[in-house]
Amino acid sequence: MNLRSPSQSDTDVRVTTLASGLRVATERFPHVATAAVGVWVGTGSRHEGASEHGLSHLLEHMAFKGTRRRSARAIAEAIEAVGGDLNAETGIEHTAYTARVMAADVDLALDILADIIIDSVIDAAELEREKAVILQEIGAVEDTPDDLINDLFLEGAFTGQPLGRPILGTPATVAGFDPDAVKRFLSREYRAGRMVVAAAGAVDHEAIVATVEKLFAGLSPGRAAVPAPAEYRGGTEVRLDRDLEQVHVLVGFAGASFLDDAFYPLQVFANLLGGGMSSRLFQEVREARGLAYAVEAFHWSFADAGVFGLSAATAPEDLAELMPVALDCLRDAAVNVTDAEIARAKAQLRVAHFTALESPASRVEQIARQLIALDRVLPSAEVVSRLEAVTAKDVRAAAAALTASPPILAAIGALEGLPPLGRITEQLFPPRVASGPVGEG
Repeated sequence: MNLRSPSQSDTDVRVTTLASGLRVATERFPHVATAAVGVWVGTGSRHEGASEHGLSHLLEHMAFKGTRRRSARAIAEAIEAVGGDLNAETGIEHTAYTARVMAADVDLALDILADIIIDSVIDAAELEREKAVILQEIGAVEDTPDDLINDLFLEGAFTGQPLGRPILGTPATVAGFDPDAVKRFLSREYRAGRMVVAAAGAVDHEAIVATVEKLFAGLSPGRAAVPAPAEYRGGTEVRLDRDLEQVHVLVGFAGASFLDDAFYPLQVFANLLGGGMSSRLFQEVREARGLAYAVEAFHWSFADAGVFGLSAATAPEDLAELMPVALDCLRDAAVNVTDAEIARAKAQLRVAHFTALESPASRVEQIARQLIALDRVLPSAEVVSRLEAVTAKDVRAAAAALTASPPILAAIGALEGLPPLGRITEQLFPPRVASGPVGEG
């Protein structure tokens, strides 16, 4: 069942939609003294045009560089004077600005968040300094293979599409941004109808709604344009030869969006394949053979697409042995998954779900992301019900569908022992030998 189709929302979460379209959502946690608050914008790197690559991330940085009322230092001092903290992140499909404070300081946190989002001063000199900082950040990713390989992997999965571009942008695109470009993007994308102000912890819904209605009155109403649909491509290799102590490898396939029926079966499959110490990859690759310290399976979902894969880091001399073992684990699990494995995976996912519910900061993220993506907050009972409903048949069907997609290979390091993608495909899907009459010798 599509996650958008039911009308029921979590009754513990109160949601008020203002006249501008801005949604305010809160959940009160009894017996806590602090609150997490955040402003989530349904725009990220996939909403950028080709000439805007990296602009979402630059705009997030510029929000902290000063407003008409506060300098960058004043912003930091205001929140830290009450023991709070501010943070922000840019994703593929969202940008978030968050704060954690004592209950008495929620209004201050909201005032600062509104100020940096609505009233930032995009100063030309400050912009040049921040562009230099981001160029350093891009360089740091280039020097961090376990970060860089994720970018290479998505590039292979969604070649030539915004979903396949690095969030940070490139040195060329970042260097070309000017204040007008930042202001145009802000005006176009930061619309009230695609934003959520969320709070959890020691909060009062009516008080927060009244404060938000006043502080965020300057937001433009309406929603921005929906990005073009993403199309998984696959069938590509992205190799980067480097003299490193470890080889970093990702092999992946088309996964499910978080609106697809296959979402929960693939979450279960990823967990039993490589999500814990009892998983197949951990037991075979690490425990039985000592071929890698880090090995896992993952399932990344977006609004209309997803990717599923295996990742590992190993010594170059162990690469030739590691790949067949990991691929055999995937192939066997796809057809021979057991009820016991599924039960263990469900139990782990269930605990992770409830653990997140008990953290105000995690809960704010859940609430905001679900409202942006689904227009509702999933009741906990529904999440658990959907998870518990997953059967071995569901997992096998979802695994068969993903392994039928053209695979992707991304690798960084000394790659002499890494087989080509074609050989990996043959190992996963060995050619069937045609049978026929056996002649006499």
